[in-house]
Amino acid sequence: MADIRLIVGLGNPGPEYDNTRHNAGEWFLNQLADTFNTPLKPESKFFGKTARVTIAGQDVRLLYPTTFMNKSGQAVAALANFYRIEPEQILVAFDELDLPPGVAKYKVGGSSSQNGIRDIVAKLGNNKDFLRLRIGIGHPGHKSRVTGHVLGKPPADEKMAIESAIDEAVRCTEILLKNDLKQAQNRLHSFKT
Repeated sequence: MADIRLIVGLGNPGPEYDNTRHNAGEWFLNQLADTFNTPLKPESKFFGKTARVTIAGQDVRLLYPTTFMNKSGQAVAALANFYRIEPEQILVAFDELDLPPGVAKYKVGGSSSQNGIRDIVAKLGNNKDFLRLRIGIGHPGHKSRVTGHVLGKPPADEKMAIESAIDEAVRCTEILLKNDLKQAQNRLHSFKT
């Protein structure tokens, strides 16, 4: 049984970012909150929107940082410190350029070029040992087009593929907390849209 006590979905605040690829982590968190009929509510001391849910009998906090992406660690550290949640008990969902739309994968630790992840690592005292849910958004082909790509809205077919992967990731998150990471990975990593 995975001991996850905090699930974070990354994105940028504001309506202009709602449907952008960079907010795939937020899409996941919103769907998770909807699955458990628990709305996210603004919580200024945690610099974001939060909720509390029970998944597979475990008490889990949900967090959407309302700081901008590159300041995500401020919210994660504030909530983790307040509730004494260790980095190993955190799952962070975010958009991943290196995976195509329709693919989502779990990964423990490691480095990342994603700004939100880098800030979380820094704010957790350079601890990289948290679990990540990488939601594929595809790569535009050249690094000069990355900013426009991540801050752009995906076309309908891509959005459907991303949403299908998120839907499966929500189901696999329940498997993760009920059983273990290996079972959740086996199912999620074999998912095809």
